Amino acid sequence: MYILRSFQYSFCRIMFLVSILKLTATYTNCLCLNINYFFVIKFEMLNWRKKKPSQNVQHKYSDCQGDQENRQVYFRVIRFNDKEQFKKKSNRIKTAKYGILSFLPLFIIDQLIKFSNQFFLFISILQQIPDASPVGRFTTLLPLTIKFGFSAIKSIIQDLIKHIKDYKVNHKYVEVLRNGILVQERWSEIGIGDIIKVKNNNIIPADLVLLSSSELHGICHIETKHLDGEHNLKIRQCVKETSYCKELKDLIDLNGIIECELPNKLFYNFLGRLKIMNNNPIPLDNKQFLLRGSILRNSKWIYGVVIYSGHETKIMINKSLRSVLKESAMGKIQNSLLKMIFLLIFLLSITCALCSLWWIKNSTNKYWYLEQRDVNAYTFLLQSISFFVIFHNTIPVSYVYIEVVRFLQAWFINNDIDMYHEESNTPAKVRSRYLNVELAKVKYIFSDKTGTLTKNIMKLKHCSIAGELYPEGSQNKMIYNLINHSTKNYILEFLRIMSVCHTVIPEKSKLTDEIVYNASSPDEQALVIGSQQFGFTFHTRCPTSVTITTLNGEETYEILNILEFTNSRKRMSVVVRTPDGQIKLFCKGADTSIVKRLSKSGEKHKNQTLMHLNDFARSGYRTLCFAYKNITESFYNKWKDEYLKASVVLINRESAKNKVAEKIEKKLTLIGVTAIENKLQDNVPKTIQSLMCAAIKIWILTGDKEETALNIGLSTTLITQDSSIIIFDETKLTDLRHTINQKMYNLGNTIETMNCTLIISGRFLKHALSSDLKMKFLKFCLNCKSVICYRISPKQKAEIVDLVTKYTNEVTLAISDGANDVPMLHKASIGVGVVGLDGLKAYNASDYSIAQFNYLLKLLFVHGAWNYEKIIKMIYFYHYKTVVFNSLQLWFAIYSGWSGQVLFDRWNIFTYKSFHYQL
Repeated sequence: MYILRSFQYSFCRIMFLVSILKLTATYTNCLCLNINYFFVIKFEMLNWRKKKPSQNVQHKYSDCQGDQENRQVYFRVIRFNDKEQFKKKSNRIKTAKYGILSFLPLFIIDQLIKFSNQFFLFISILQQIPDASPVGRFTTLLPLTIKFGFSAIKSIIQDLIKHIKDYKVNHKYVEVLRNGILVQERWSEIGIGDIIKVKNNNIIPADLVLLSSSELHGICHIETKHLDGEHNLKIRQCVKETSYCKELKDLIDLNGIIECELPNKLFYNFLGRLKIMNNNPIPLDNKQFLLRGSILRNSKWIYGVVIYSGHETKIMINKSLRSVLKESAMGKIQNSLLKMIFLLIFLLSITCALCSLWWIKNSTNKYWYLEQRDVNAYTFLLQSISFFVIFHNTIPVSYVYIEVVRFLQAWFINNDIDMYHEESNTPAKVRSRYLNVELAKVKYIFSDKTGTLTKNIMKLKHCSIAGELYPEGSQNKMIYNLINHSTKNYILEFLRIMSVCHTVIPEKSKLTDEIVYNASSPDEQALVIGSQQFGFTFHTRCPTSVTITTLNGEETYEILNILEFTNSRKRMSVVVRTPDGQIKLFCKGADTSIVKRLSKSGEKHKNQTLMHLNDFARSGYRTLCFAYKNITESFYNKWKDEYLKASVVLINRESAKNKVAEKIEKKLTLIGVTAIENKLQDNVPKTIQSLMCAAIKIWILTGDKEETALNIGLSTTLITQDSSIIIFDETKLTDLRHTINQKMYNLGNTIETMNCTLIISGRFLKHALSSDLKMKFLKFCLNCKSVICYRISPKQKAEIVDLVTKYTNEVTLAISDGANDVPMLHKASIGVGVVGLDGLKAYNASDYSIAQFNYLLKLLFVHGAWNYEKIIKMIYFYHYKTVVFNSLQLWFAIYSGWSGQVLFDRWNIFTYKSFHYQL
């Protein structure tokens, strides 16, 4: 029993040591990472005891329209220019993980998280039991120590680099307003509520709200390529109430409060409100928000108030969040296989130990030169441990090899010249190399349309105004109609909406003196450029007005309100005061959103206009409806107050603004529609044909209307001449139930053989996914060769992908270029981001990134197939090798009287293990 007790004591000591190290690491890490916050809390408690309420940071309940649920949500109150306030200096950052005291416990815990290290540590413990290890006490411990040593050196070097970078960042200087003068302060000394001055080409040290800038109208440009990889400059503009603060005396006299949401990870969202003195609150959003790490460009200087600092800034919060890695099916199978092998080794060790007892009992007396041993529990335990140590080499060293192979596979994808897009200077990029083998097993592909299948370079092709068609090249006809035609007023209003209803920023090119339009949407840019063809040129934007040049001279429109486009609204409106003093609402958007808001008198040209719109959609064009409304002064003043209140709430602001916008966006007059061309990317039809020939089912998910969806299906060859088309567009649950049952009964099991394409509307999908018919409907969809979903929201896209992925257990791939489709990329087994004109949010959030849709062919058919084949062969070879190795040990055990001795020299085994680890 001595050996058993020795083993128990050794095991207990090790577990006790691990527990002590874990506790020490936890408390040391908390102390190292949160020491600044400790002192801040201490100081705040001292101030509270001294009854000093004038602190620059407070947290209060939300006052969101009396909603009891929302009242439980806190928001932050920041006072700036308060001389009595306590400054919370927490802008110091620490990205380094280890400290002098915390390195050893944290490093050991990090290593013991890995299953392979836990396993070999367990083997090392078993080998320390006297007479239990036939290969010595150090054959596993020494290579494990060597591996830990190399890992420790690597971790120290990496962490030392981070410490140096942290020191440089924390010791950068910026100008801060202190006691009426600007002084140089380290970044680490900046406090929430401080007003700082950032100069051109300098990095912004904390998350700020813009107060003023050196440029006209308080505009500045920032570069965020170090944050999101986008090289285009972003425009930010302060509110007009603070834009005058260009001198120190103005800033000193500026006292106010900023109320904003608590620190969060939402990189491109910000909600707040500004209160100056006793004036009404002013809404703040992302237009006034400057992120830490962005660079100021094309502006001499800016002034801003620190909102979030240090580890509360959005960039630091996102860095601290661990990204959830998708696990491949191969990895799951491998983990299950390792568990089975572990159980097999355990059973084999017990079997060999039993055979040893049998041999001792029946054969020991025949061999006088062997040591006599008793047949008891002690001998059985000793022999079981010995055989377990002998056979343990089967687990799990293969992980080391597989990681090296995955790294090389990712390197080959990243450096594939055939997947490099020279025009945008964009190579392919792998972010989840664990999914390399899954590329060959893709069964379903879910693709967005705009920017993914198309180039997203848009051009205005046709117009329909007051029921009359103006095709491309008919500028002279429209200009002639402006002179003496019954639709003259409609044409003028149409062109005014095109050139006024948008958020485009014009800039004059320094080289050609031409106007360059910076637009958040390619649609808006195409409309503004298109209006120039008809003599209406937009050239100046001020905070409260826009100026256009018409055939009769310049016209300036005062911008009273902008009701921005959202996925739920599907429209955009501006409330303007015209040069003659009238108040009008200009609106553009999807036909489903505009038509139902028309007045009876505004439907005069509705039928003819919708006929043209359907013709445009069938030709594959993107369509937008244009409408307007005259507004009385009294109605506007009443509505304006309601909208202002909705604009300053901190919880559910978008929903509150939409409710108020509904009150003014009704009883509209329809003017016309536009057709915008968005050409397909190169080789899209060929790519889709090849994917379908490989038995991959393709779903196109788009927000466009039905005719456009049908056209994209035809132009991409997703719908062929011999395809049968089934359209689901029912809006009532009873009709939906009847349609699904009837279709399934009529077609039976012949849907796939009939080469069927299913066309589904968003409103039908809404009911289908929420009813008891969901699984029946899904099964019907999966039997079709291809599916096109139109008029669906980004949320519905994610729901579809998630449902198919979970129900089928097949490998699904989602591909898109838009930020709205990031949830869809996350729900799929593999998310592929495409470089587009809508930014790099989808590109950066994906598992694999490519520049063009047609690069999918090589990614799946070449790299995917090769990766799968190589990994499979490697795993087979490794397990074959280990089986052969252990079979020799088992065969030797039979001829060595089940003594638990090894066939190979212990130093050969040690060299083998060391080579394994170092590889």
